[in-house]
Amino acid sequence: MDVTSNLSLGDPLEAARKATAEMLQAREPNFSLAQPFYSDERLFQIDMQEIFHKEWLIAGMTCEIPAKGNFLTLQIGTNPILVIRGAEGAVHAFHNVCRHRGSRLCTSDKGKVAKLVCPYHQWTYELDGRLLFAGTEMGADFDLNQYGLKPVQCKTAGGYIFISLAENPPAIDDFLATLSHYMEPYDMENTKVAVQSTLVEKANWKLVLENNRECYHCNGAHPELLNTLLEWDDVTDPRASQAFKDHVADSAAKWEAEKIPYAHASFGLRNRIVRMPLLKGTVSMTMDGKQGSKKLMGRIQNPELGSMRILHLPHSWNHCMGDHVIVFTVWPISAQETMVTTKWIVHKDAVEGVDYDVARLRQVWDATNDQDRRLAEENQRGINSTAYQPGLYSKTYEFGVVNFIDWYSERMLNNLGAEPASYLKQIND
Repeated sequence: MDVTSNLSLGDPLEAARKATAEMLQAREPNFSLAQPFYSDERLFQIDMQEIFHKEWLIAGMTCEIPAKGNFLTLQIGTNPILVIRGAEGAVHAFHNVCRHRGSRLCTSDKGKVAKLVCPYHQWTYELDGRLLFAGTEMGADFDLNQYGLKPVQCKTAGGYIFISLAENPPAIDDFLATLSHYMEPYDMENTKVAVQSTLVEKANWKLVLENNRECYHCNGAHPELLNTLLEWDDVTDPRASQAFKDHVADSAAKWEAEKIPYAHASFGLRNRIVRMPLLKGTVSMTMDGKQGSKKLMGRIQNPELGSMRILHLPHSWNHCMGDHVIVFTVWPISAQETMVTTKWIVHKDAVEGVDYDVARLRQVWDATNDQDRRLAEENQRGINSTAYQPGLYSKTYEFGVVNFIDWYSERMLNNLGAEPASYLKQIND
């Protein structure tokens, strides 16, 4: 049965949802997805409804809103979201939508306010979302308590702010507890974003993630990155050499002596934390492998921490070094357009021009991000062809891609309320 044809033009969204489930149930394991998953606008809307509106997302970093009244905003599909620091350090998330006539409350990316005041008619909210003022013109029987801001699920851990638009999002507390433990040496509350970049790629968000989940392409595409990065994720990688395993063992002994967490921790296929050394003689992801910031983070004394890699599906990967942390997040815009943000984070007392140079700090990943953009865009152009059909992944070089697609397939089927494919029945968060 050609279930792909079920997505013919003119089908209502419910028919597209049914066809999506059927394609995932019929998908051959270890193969890439059918063409509509990368190109069809209706399927993109289903991705937003069933993945980005239901899973946990990284909205930003707590260091971006350090004091009461500091806020940041973001856009998840058609949903404007507001994250704000309230009283006693509490972090709140709300739909950035006034309860009067729906105007956005905060229109800038970041800022600081005493109260949340709608620019349209000046309805005023407390930082915890309570409506404080709507004007006497609303009438004597108007109940302020019924018109507070609509909350968004919000949790913080290890300097990260996680949000979910779902009323009952999947369990994540075990991962967050582990993340807090692994991020403790960095003291992320006392950091700052040194610089941030935003890159729009003309490719489906899943292609951006697939590109990130393998280094099969690295030798041919990323000379700057390979000045320092060792591509293997663990000593169990079947391609790992004995020299690499010895390097890991030597590095782990040093980390153990300084009580730096490093052991591989996984939570289903959604989350993974693992610390791996960088190339011998290098300590940071800079062009020369030397520190990007002279001031190390938190309680860290030894710059040779390698890179602690944090994966959070559906949309983030991270590199944590002794001198700075790099946080990547992926935000779908349309079926064939995706925004990638990159934040370089340093100690809050590091001085630009003295302890770090922004251009040098971002040089490697600016180049790498642009190289990945071109690869993803060419991948999208090829997939749009009538000649495209799902291709076989390498179980060694592309096992990370297999894991991502399996996670996506399992979560999509689960969130659609469909029966899981037989090969996905053992997958969970």
